[in-house]
Amino acid sequence: MGTSIHKLLGVAAVSILCFSLDSSAAELAPDTLQAWNEYIRTENSKIAGRSPASAFLWIDESPDRQRRVRDGEILISPAGKDVPKSIPHGLIHHWIGAAFLPDTRLEDVFNVVRDYGHYKNYYAPNVLDSRPLHQADCGKRFSLVILNKALFAKTALDAEFEESYKQLDEKKWYSVTSSTRVQQVDNYAEPEEHRWAADTGSGYVWRLYSLSRFEQRDGGVYIELEAIALSRNVPVSLHWLVNPIVRRVSRNSLEVSLQKTEEAIHSAQSTRSPVITSNDAALRAAK
Repeated sequence: MGTSIHKLLGVAAVSILCFSLDSSAAELAPDTLQAWNEYIRTENSKIAGRSPASAFLWIDESPDRQRRVRDGEILISPAGKDVPKSIPHGLIHHWIGAAFLPDTRLEDVFNVVRDYGHYKNYYAPNVLDSRPLHQADCGKRFSLVILNKALFAKTALDAEFEESYKQLDEKKWYSVTSSTRVQQVDNYAEPEEHRWAADTGSGYVWRLYSLSRFEQRDGGVYIELEAIALSRNVPVSLHWLVNPIVRRVSRNSLEVSLQKTEEAIHSAQSTRSPVITSNDAALRAAK
């Protein structure tokens, strides 16, 4: 969520298909990285350009989306018409998901999505390890080891992330999470384990980025996650086969991530003290 974790799980699982089709070594090219950076800059400018009068949540742009999510559906959709988006030697995967957690407070959500050390419990078996790191100037830092199985090989991503939160008003927050290091690890935890240098490997995930929005209203909390990932390209001749599978895996993975987040929040709620206290401290800690 604000953790971008959900996006990570969703898109990392999506891009594994590219690795399955062609596991030969690859290297992130300068023009691929430039196209990715331009795409992310555009997304960041959209955040900065939002006016107070504009819709904060994606679901509020459509009464049908709003109704379905309010009624308990986890809504998942590609974030544009051309997903994945082709760029030089690469693909950008961009999906969005939304869920509503009734009888929930922002404090309940932040207590889970910022609990980096327990991601390995919340998001098992996909997350093998998770650790909070030292705080950077721009926000919180944490690491994840994310597991995927490509064919018969145990392949993992060992990655570090930086995350920042911003409060818009008493009931609205958003967070931005971006990878600062992504390394592919083949045959993870096996005697023949091989760790690739950053920006090398099979190229099934080069970069990860997410934007999460939180709003407390209607007796609960709405959560939206935009998950964006960069992977190597797929041969044009295989697009007809690959794209439908990528879309299906993307949708299912993001839905599972939201479900696991909801389960973790409900589990934490069931053990919290019945005494109602102020959530000011939790909200300040999320800044």
